[in-house]
Amino acid sequence: MVITAIKQQVKSANRYSIFVEGKYSFSLSETALLESKITNGQELTAEQIAEYKQLSADDKLYNRALNYVALRPRSVWEVEFYLKRKDAPLPLTEQITNKLQNLGLLDDRKFAESFVHDRRLLRSASTRKIQLELRKKHIASEVIEQVLTDDETDEGAMLRDVIERKRQQSKYRDDDLKLMQYLARQGFGYGDIKQALEESKD
Repeated sequence: MVITAIKQQVKSANRYSIFVEGKYSFSLSETALLESKITNGQELTAEQIAEYKQLSADDKLYNRALNYVALRPRSVWEVEFYLKRKDAPLPLTEQITNKLQNLGLLDDRKFAESFVHDRRLLRSASTRKIQLELRKKHIASEVIEQVLTDDETDEGAMLRDVIERKRQQSKYRDDDLKLMQYLARQGFGYGDIKQALEESKD
């Protein structure tokens, strides 16, 4: 069986359709195509075609994972779970995550740093809440500890700022209990909340 055409796809310019004996057989990304070294006019056995079709399926999963990490920073566990939902076998999952890590696109330390920065800036999250959220994403305890140690956020000042902003909302303006419940859900300690509320009144 002979490869009779290799055509760039219209809807996905990074992928190429491979035709065998005039019929579509499988597709590969540009990178996978170059690595495979297959050429127009090359003869393939039925076994080789089956291998390339498997390579095509694996290549598609890799590119989906690539797009997944491109949307926003991801933890290694998030990518592993994503691939599990796509029914990727464990060896392929390990292969893909290792490749992404080697490319610098998957790094739990960088992910944790970005996560802490965003939670502090956008949600005024407490250290305790951030710790819990990072654990849910299976970030190693030593990474969490180091990243939070390097974080220079003044949590007391942040808590007072949150109280000041929430006081501007009618449902919290004159209801300390409701405000305390909200702050507790954000992971702030009762003692810290009480002290910050008293300081805000002063």
